Amino acid sequence: MYSVAISTSKTRSAGIALGVLGLLGVSSLLFGQSSQPSQPLLAGPTTADFHGSVPSGQVSAQPIELTLEEAVTRGLKNNLGMLLSNTQSATARGQRLQQLQALLPNLDASATEAIMQVDLAAEGLRIPGFPTIIGPFGYTDLRANLNWSVVNLSSLHNYLAARHNFESQKLTAEDAKQMVILTVGNAYLMVVADQSRVDAVQAQVATAKVSLDQATARHDAGTAPRLDGLRAQVDYQNQQQQLIVAQNQLQKDKLALARSIGLPLDQQFELVDKTPYAAFDQPDVQGEIRQALANRKDRQASAEQTASLTEQRKAATADRLPSVKVNADYGDIGVNVRHSHGTFDASGILTIPIFKEAQFRGEAQMAQSQLDQQKAQQSDLDAQIEADIRDALLDIAAAESQVQVSHSNVDLAREELSEAQQRYAAGVSDNLAVSEAQQSMAQADEAYINSLYQHNVAKLNLARSMGMAQNYKEYLGGK
Repeated sequence: MYSVAISTSKTRSAGIALGVLGLLGVSSLLFGQSSQPSQPLLAGPTTADFHGSVPSGQVSAQPIELTLEEAVTRGLKNNLGMLLSNTQSATARGQRLQQLQALLPNLDASATEAIMQVDLAAEGLRIPGFPTIIGPFGYTDLRANLNWSVVNLSSLHNYLAARHNFESQKLTAEDAKQMVILTVGNAYLMVVADQSRVDAVQAQVATAKVSLDQATARHDAGTAPRLDGLRAQVDYQNQQQQLIVAQNQLQKDKLALARSIGLPLDQQFELVDKTPYAAFDQPDVQGEIRQALANRKDRQASAEQTASLTEQRKAATADRLPSVKVNADYGDIGVNVRHSHGTFDASGILTIPIFKEAQFRGEAQMAQSQLDQQKAQQSDLDAQIEADIRDALLDIAAAESQVQVSHSNVDLAREELSEAQQRYAAGVSDNLAVSEAQQSMAQADEAYINSLYQHNVAKLNLARSMGMAQNYKEYLGGK
């Protein structure tokens, strides 16, 4: 590395120090100090983080009513994934400011009050007749210092890279909102399905109790064997066990919903929205894909990240270019403030890299490798977005068919159970047909509840894949 220094100093005035800056004749757009790239951001939120939150609010003694909209609003405020994404944006903002400072002059002030006493003999100066101790003596120095890397293209490109990083993180935070809505919506729909399952099993328990009472009464009357009563007793207890399992799962999923939206776990709540079935008009697939590519914030964030790495690649190339730096200071120095005089010093330094080729090539290759990797990931993201759209549409179509078939099965199973109960009541057959019909009814209810849940979740997934999760009401209510 080769340096050329231009300096001047004078003890009367600081005017010449400012003139040095004008003599350099360079644009303020090329200011710079550091050629180091911006520091990498901390790891972003994981999928598991979106299932957590920071609890807020006071516990109410009375259960609260929770709509889907209120749950989403709470999630956007308290969800851990959302909060971590916001901190990522704050970190990126701080890095951008750090790189910006590298483009600006550094100006600081200092005040020095010194007092000294020197032992010349200890320093090796032993002159006969000359005092060996000098002092004490001192001085006062009030001074301003300026350091300015006026021309440094590498720092300029690093600042631009940091700015693109910041934009990328802001877009990532926007995309995190989509994930929060999807996570909270899925948790809400799961609780709705659990509540429907509990209601269905409670109805099945009541039906089994009627069958048990009927079998017991017929056995007591001597018109039915003991086997009918035992079979009815087993069916009734099985349904009671299913009810316990369903109620337990409901409470666990309500806890999961509370965790994702920051609701205190001691707070009891009931869901208001039941998200009934609504048919979904199949849209134009290619049109939906084009809209998703235009709307998805993660895709826009990926494009900003590509631009950031492109600037870092340029910064690595610019390291081999000359740079210009200015150092200047002005101050008042003297025995004390009343007996002082202005002094200044100014210098301009031109630095030209001569023999650092291995380092420059290594930095450039590393930057190019990261850029190539990012471009490959961005291309894969485009393909993944298209796959997400197609998967969601296929899931919606399949779930819609399942809803129709399972709803028909529920009607058929209910009719089968009614027929079996009437035949048993009339003494035409034993209660084996009733037991089998009750099992068929339970299976039909379970299939219907699952198909409704899958249909609504598929529509939420489509909204997320489109980058339109904020319009979840339109998707759940049909489109």
